[in-house]
Amino acid sequence: MAVTEVGVAVLAAARKDGAVVLDVREPDEYVAGHVPNARLIPLSELAAHVGELPRARRIYVICASGNRSVAAADWLARAGFESVSVAGGTTAWQQAGYPVVRGAREGAA
Repeated sequence: MAVTEVGVAVLAAARKDGAVVLDVREPDEYVAGHVPNARLIPLSELAAHVGELPRARRIYVICASGNRSVAAADWLARAGFESVSVAGGTTAWQQAGYPVVRGAREGAA
């Protein structure tokens, strides 16, 4: 099953409509800078927390560069979720000039 990848501009537009953003990096990476309102579930913990994710909404999966998010989006799709990977990850998000939140709070900004 091929994973759909979207660019950071697609994610930015979707966020305006309240998109579900799942960050699958490690906690220290998340604290260093993440997409505002992104939910942190490290890739290694995804299976244990999958029940916390909404099944009725598309999930935008992001990591640092796009490798872990492709793996996570593939896993979620196989588990019955509508999921897409954000190409280029948080690195591309920041390079495009979109806002990032530093610290552990999900709901900031």
